[in-house]
Amino acid sequence: MTEYPPSWVSVRLGEICAINPPTNKTSIDVESVVSFVPMSNVEAETGKIDVGETRPFASVRNGYKTFRQGDVLFAKITPCMENGKMAVVPGLVSEYGFGSTEFHVLRPAFGIDSRFIYYAISNREFRIHAERSMTGAVGQRRVPATFLQEHEIGLPSSEEQRRIADKIEELFKEIDRSVDSLQAAKNALELYRQSLLKSAFEGRLTARWREKNRDKLESPDALLKRIQDEREANYQASLAEWLQDCTKWRELGKGKKPTKPKKPKFETTHPLVEVIQTSTLPSAWVAAKVVTVLDVVSGATPKNIHSCVGSDIPFFKISDMNSEGNETELIHASLKLSAGEAQALGLRIFPSETTVFPKRGGAILTNKKRQLHQPSCLDLNTMGLVNQTDTVLKSFVKYWMAGLDLSTIFDGSNVPQINNKNIEPLSFPICSPPEQAEVVRILDSNLKVVNELSTETDSALASAEVLRQSILKMAFSGQLVSQDCKDEPASVLLERLRTNRARTQTIKKGEKSDAS
Repeated sequence: MTEYPPSWVSVRLGEICAINPPTNKTSIDVESVVSFVPMSNVEAETGKIDVGETRPFASVRNGYKTFRQGDVLFAKITPCMENGKMAVVPGLVSEYGFGSTEFHVLRPAFGIDSRFIYYAISNREFRIHAERSMTGAVGQRRVPATFLQEHEIGLPSSEEQRRIADKIEELFKEIDRSVDSLQAAKNALELYRQSLLKSAFEGRLTARWREKNRDKLESPDALLKRIQDEREANYQASLAEWLQDCTKWRELGKGKKPTKPKKPKFETTHPLVEVIQTSTLPSAWVAAKVVTVLDVVSGATPKNIHSCVGSDIPFFKISDMNSEGNETELIHASLKLSAGEAQALGLRIFPSETTVFPKRGGAILTNKKRQLHQPSCLDLNTMGLVNQTDTVLKSFVKYWMAGLDLSTIFDGSNVPQINNKNIEPLSFPICSPPEQAEVVRILDSNLKVVNELSTETDSALASAEVLRQSILKMAFSGQLVSQDCKDEPASVLLERLRTNRARTQTIKKGEKSDAS
C-alpha cells in the first residue's frame, strides 16, 4: 500500500470527479456545430487529442458521449485502454463536445487539477489495475465505470496538484526531446540499412571486387541455365519421391493422398516489376523474375491442425512473426507436429532458411520477415521463398527480401493481402556465386554494426519509458515535489467537496419533489 505525505488524503476517484456526468442537451442549439472526437483522434500514450473535427449537433445528439473543456477522456475498451488513449479535453468550438461511447468521462470537481487526474489514470500501474477489472467478452472487454468510481488515489492540496502536474510536464518535455533525438537516430539507421541493401543488389557494393576477380565471373546466360538445370533436377527428385509416397499411400489405403510437387516455372520474359534499377546492373549481372529463380509458396491451415501432438516440426502462424527476441528468425511456434502428422494433413514442410513473410493482415504493413531456423510448416496467412539451387546463396535471398518493402506490393484496402502474382514477377538480381558471397560478407559486416546501434537505441527508448513511469510513481506517492506548509490541507479540500456534493444532491432531491 502506498504511503502518502501527512498533508495528503486517500480518496476514491468518484469523490473528486464526476464519472460520465449527464448533460442537459436541451440547452444546446439544435442548429449548432459541435466538436467531435472519435477514438482515432486521441493518441496512445501522449495525451494528445485532436478536437478539430466538427459535426452538426443534430447528427450526434444521440448515441455519443458528451464532454466539455477540462474533462478527462479515458478509453475504456481493449486494446485502446491498455495502449493509453487518454487526454484532457482542450477548448472546443462550443460548450460541449461529442465523441466515441468507448470513452469514460471524468469531470474533476472545483479544486482538482485536470492534468493531475490525467496523469493519475494514464500511468501504467493504473492501467494494469484497470485491465484486471475489465468485463465482457474477449475482444470487447471494457473497464466498468464502477472501477473508476471506487479506485483510490492520494490527493494533495490544489496548489500541490498544480506543482506536480507542472513538474511532470517539465520532466516529460526533457524526455520527449531525448526520445525525438533517439528516434531520429533510429530512422537514420533504417535509411542507411535500406541504402546499403539497395546498393548491394544493384552491384555497386562489389564494383571493386569484380575488377579484381574477373576470372570468377560467369555469363548471365550460364547462370540462368545452371539455375534452371538445378531446379529441374530437384523437381525430378521430388517427383520420384512423390511416386514412392503414392505407392505407400495406396498400400495403406488410408490418409490423404500425397501432394504432387509443382513443376518449376521458368519465366524470363520482360517487362519485370522492378524493385531494383535493373537497367543499371553491371554487365556480369542479370535480372530474372523471382519465379524463375525461387519457389513462391504458401502455407495452409488444416481444420484439425490443433489435434496434432508431435514435437519435431514447428507450425508457425502469422502471429508468431510478432514474437520478440529475434528479428531475423522464426523461433517461437504456435504448436508442433510430427512428420507423419504433417503428411497426413497434406502440409508442406519448408526447408531450413526459407525466407518467410506475411501473406495477409497488418503484418504486411510492418514488413515482418523471418527465416526458418529448422524445417517447418506455415499457416495459410504466411508465404515463403524456397531456394532449391546451389547457384543462389540462401543468405543472398534473405538480404534481397530484407530490402523489399512489402507495403508497396500488396492488394486490397481493408485487409492487405499478398499473392503469388505480387511476388513472382518481381525482378531478382543474379550474379556469380563468389560475388554473391562477397555481397553477403559486406552486408553481414555492415548490418551487424547497424543492428547493434539499433538495439542500443531501442534500449535507450525503453529506458525513457521506464523513466516516465518512475516519475509518475514518485509524483503520486508525494516524492516528486516538496510539500508547502502554507498550502491548504487536502483534508479541508476533500471536506469542502463532500459538503458541496451533499448540498447539490439535496437541491436535486428538492427539484424532483417539486416536479412531482
